[in-house]
Amino acid sequence: MATKVSDHILERLRAWDVEHVFAYPGDGINGLLAAWGRADNKPEFIQARHEEMAAFEAVGYAKFSGRVGVCAATSGPGAIHLLNGLYDAKLDHAPVVAIVGQTNRSAMGGSYQQEVDLLSLYKDVASDFCEMVTVPEQLPNVLDRAIRTAYARRSVTAVIVPADVQELDYSAPGHAFKMVPSSLGLSSYAPVPAADDIERAARLLNEGEKVAVLVGQGARGARQEVMELADRLGAGVAKALLGKDALDDDLPYVTGSIGLLGTRPSYELMQGCDTLLVIGSSFPYTQFLPEFGQARAVQIDIDPHMVGMRYPFEINLVGDARATLGALLPLLEQNRHTGWRKKIEKNTARWWEVMERRAAVEADPINPEYVAHTLNGLLPDNVVLAADSGSAANWYARHLRLREGMRGSLSGTLATMGPGVPYVIGAKFAHGDRPAIALVGDGAMQMNGLAELITIAKYWEQWADPRLVVAVLNNQDLNQVTWEMRAMSGAPQFLPSQALPDVAYADFARSLGLGGLRVEKPQDVRGAWEAALAADRPYVLDFRTDPAVPPIPPHASLDQIEAAAESVLKGDSDRAAMIRQGFKAKVQEMLPGGRHREDKGGAADGT
Repeated sequence: MATKVSDHILERLRAWDVEHVFAYPGDGINGLLAAWGRADNKPEFIQARHEEMAAFEAVGYAKFSGRVGVCAATSGPGAIHLLNGLYDAKLDHAPVVAIVGQTNRSAMGGSYQQEVDLLSLYKDVASDFCEMVTVPEQLPNVLDRAIRTAYARRSVTAVIVPADVQELDYSAPGHAFKMVPSSLGLSSYAPVPAADDIERAARLLNEGEKVAVLVGQGARGARQEVMELADRLGAGVAKALLGKDALDDDLPYVTGSIGLLGTRPSYELMQGCDTLLVIGSSFPYTQFLPEFGQARAVQIDIDPHMVGMRYPFEINLVGDARATLGALLPLLEQNRHTGWRKKIEKNTARWWEVMERRAAVEADPINPEYVAHTLNGLLPDNVVLAADSGSAANWYARHLRLREGMRGSLSGTLATMGPGVPYVIGAKFAHGDRPAIALVGDGAMQMNGLAELITIAKYWEQWADPRLVVAVLNNQDLNQVTWEMRAMSGAPQFLPSQALPDVAYADFARSLGLGGLRVEKPQDVRGAWEAALAADRPYVLDFRTDPAVPPIPPHASLDQIEAAAESVLKGDSDRAAMIRQGFKAKVQEMLPGGRHREDKGGAADGT
């Protein structure tokens, strides 16, 4: 039997060591589906419930494995559904390849059913590489370039294959005019900036007395080098959310996350420093960085398109984080101004005390901070974590202390709702021998997570470690937006948009053969986590949490506090509980050992 174009596509994916394709079927890829049947389902076709979920699963796979994630969909609506997940990959720099069908070439331009101009549609999301295959000889070059570019640019690429082309006999490009043969493979590489630039950066950093470091996901492979640099410079280290697993939270000088969902010591670190080093991060919120002119700054990033943004850096080093730090470290001197580091460690220890007190605040029925704080002490050493967008991301950012060997991620730049559950599904196909946990709100669970429990039920028995815990913070409110309305607009909660129906999440899980438990009392929280983490199958925990527990930003301004107060006066439906919980949470920072003393003066500059 002749090899068809569809057969060759799967053959080439296997040659690139692609083991899974996250997808949903449709007649626009019928040729590929038939080829999968002939190929004994290799690479494995992972059937999501929706194309957007297939894309998110590919993103989760890429983020947690470092390998390219591949997703596939039919023409028209299927290709459109992929877009949100693909934008998530693009904005968070995850290598993902989308393979999508198209109507037959003979129908193009005829306003045919499900005909969409996919080249135009994908021009932005797959701006690094997007091509349509119209003759067999375009392969394997088009597919090779899509995969190689996704790896090299850490971005999204797309290959569009019309349905009739999938059915053509494959013919390889020859040694002839206007033929483009191709080859496999992409070697690893670690670029290093020029020696003169490294020396300039070292001089700048050595002159600093109060050094702050901000790391992102690009620093993940340079853990030891970042620790050595921080000790040499007497620096504190804050982490962008995508870099939460780049450095251990148990290190006394690691101040935790930065930004609106960040910690008070990270905010103070940036407000008090005189020198800033950013490694592998494009953290976008300038207002959380030092004031312009306050700090001299250096940036290290492997992508020359991403350097020089967010802050007036004096030196932009384009290079691999580990290799660049390896060249920089021998030139760094020991900082003798020890008072700065002591202050950072004191503020950080105090913050963790505050978090423990906030988690212990009584709520009705359960404080969501207590749910996350309790999990923190139970995290397996090799756990893979995902948080969904919304208030769940606050508790993930502030309460979970990740250690070496743990992995965690979320939708960082797009901050889209709904990737929490599909992320951990993708993670389980990358690391079937590791436990996984998704921390999601009930809004995200209703949007995407419930249906993907069916995907979990379909595949979990093939994972070496069956543990996958979906923890739903069920407060019957789209809570993050509710609080943003209060703080940013001074508007009361608008129930028609914010109120959510109560759903029996655990019951639904059990109906699929998974584990499930509804938790309505704080004294049952720890036991529920322990049961789920010891289970012999995936598990859903339905935590009934209090929507009135406020995700107060660490730097909450008077304007925001006043706006929230105005929303109460305008008749917020939850105003009584909001006042009660907001006061109780904030007062934890004012108790002995709280942060009020630190607000009265600048950073210490002892030697």
